[in-house]
Amino acid sequence: MTRTLNKEAAKCLDKKIKVCGWVDTVRSHGKILFIDLRDKSGVLQVVATPKEESIYKIFQKLRPEWTIGIEGTVSKRPSGMINPNLETGKVELRPSNVEVFSEAKTLPFAIDSEGYEISEEKRLKYRYLDLRRKRMKRNLETAQKVIQFMRNFLQEEGFVEVGTPILTKSTPEGARDFLVPSRLEKGKFYALPQSPQQYKQLLQVAGVEKYFQIARCFRDEDPRADRQAEFTQLDIEMSFAEQEEILGIIEKLYIALVKKLFPEKRIAKIPFPRLKAKEVIEKYKTDKPDLRKNKKNPDELAFAFIVDFPMFEWQKNEGRWDAVHHPFTRPKTEDIKTIKKNPEKILACQYDFVLNGFEIGGGSLRTYKPEILESVFEVMGHKKQELKKKFGHLLEAFEYGVPPHGGIAPGIDRFLAILLNEPNIREVMAFPKTGDNRDLMMGAPAEVDEKQLKELHIKTIKK
Repeated sequence: MTRTLNKEAAKCLDKKIKVCGWVDTVRSHGKILFIDLRDKSGVLQVVATPKEESIYKIFQKLRPEWTIGIEGTVSKRPSGMINPNLETGKVELRPSNVEVFSEAKTLPFAIDSEGYEISEEKRLKYRYLDLRRKRMKRNLETAQKVIQFMRNFLQEEGFVEVGTPILTKSTPEGARDFLVPSRLEKGKFYALPQSPQQYKQLLQVAGVEKYFQIARCFRDEDPRADRQAEFTQLDIEMSFAEQEEILGIIEKLYIALVKKLFPEKRIAKIPFPRLKAKEVIEKYKTDKPDLRKNKKNPDELAFAFIVDFPMFEWQKNEGRWDAVHHPFTRPKTEDIKTIKKNPEKILACQYDFVLNGFEIGGGSLRTYKPEILESVFEVMGHKKQELKKKFGHLLEAFEYGVPPHGGIAPGIDRFLAILLNEPNIREVMAFPKTGDNRDLMMGAPAEVDEKQLKELHIKTIKK
C-alpha cells in the first residue's frame, strides 16, 4: 500500500491508508492507548484498544521517537476529542497492522521545546535530533522557499544560473583560503573558493551577461561568534550595468520576497536609502547602521545601501595599503597617476547592503582594464610578476573583449536569521560548525592516517 502523509488523512474518512513516521507521544486513557504519529506534514492520532489484541500489545511497547508504519482506517473523532489546533484534529486512525521499523534510545535532550535552553555544543553534537524540533524544520523550509523565490525571480529577470568550481586556485581575496592538496601534482594545492569572484567575471567575458548562483563560500578565518567557515550567498554579476541598475534589481527582489514570504514584516523605507559611507560612519559610528525607528520591533525591516567607500585602507601592522573590498573593485577614477600617488583619497565603486544593523551583502563594479588593475596591485605592494602569476588567466581573458561589469553577493544565512528572529546564523543552517569551526557531530577537523598523507606528499609537524 502506498504511504499517505498524515495531513492527507482528513481527506480519507472511512478509507484504509498507510502512514509512516516517528512516535511523538504515547498516552493512555484507562485501557485505551493513543499515540501521536509525527511525519514531515504534521501529527495524526492513532488509537488502539484491548479488542485488537496483537495491535494493542505492540502499542504497549512503543516509545517516543521509534519509527513505525501503520495501516488502518480513518474515522471521525468523538465530538469531545476534536483538536481544533491540528489539521488532522477531527479524525483519528484505527490500526489494523503496525510495523516497527526501528527503536530509539532515550534522546539526550527534549525536542518538543524551542531548544534555546539546551547547550549549543550538545545540540550541534546531536544535530540530526535537534533538527527534529518544529522551529528548526520551519527554518529549513523557509530557507528553501527564499532560495526558490530568488531563483524564480532572477530567471524572470533574464538571469542564467551557472555553477562554478569548488576546487580552484588560491588567490589573495581578503580572507585566508582553505587549501586542498593535489595527489597527482606533487607539492601543489587547490583552494576552496572564498567566493566565485573570478569565475563570475570570466562568465562576463564569456557573454553570460546576467549570471547568478546560490553559491557556497569558504573562508578560513579566525574564530568569531557569528561567522562560519562555509556559508551560502546569492551571487550576481551583470555586464554593461551601472551601480544603480545592480542596486535596483536587488531592491526589487527583496521587496517582492518580503511581500510574498514575510507579509507580517514592514519595510521601513522604499526605495531603500543610499547612504555615503563617510557620513554614515560619522553619524552612527558604524558602516552598518540600524535605521529602524523602533529597534525593539523585529517586524520592521530597515534596508539600506552604503556607497562611496574608500578604495584603500592602511594596514599599520604590515606597513602597506590594502583594498577595502577586494582588488577587483573599480576605483572611481581611471587616472593611474592619482591612484598611485594619493591612494588615501580614492573612492571605490563599492556598495554594502545592510539590514537592521547587520551587513547582509556587498558588491562593486569591477575593474576590467588591466592597466588599472595593475596599478591597484602596485599600491597594495604586489609586484607585476606576482599579479601575472596569480591572475594571469584573468588578465589574458580581458584581452579578448571584456565588457564593463559588476555584481553583488547578499548572504542568505544572515538574512534568514534576521527575518526569522534568530539569535545567530547557526540556527538557520542544517549542519553548522561551532564558532571556532569545529563540527562536533562528525568530529571534524580530524587527523588522517599516514598513508593518506604519504599519497599527498605531506608531512605534519607535531608540537
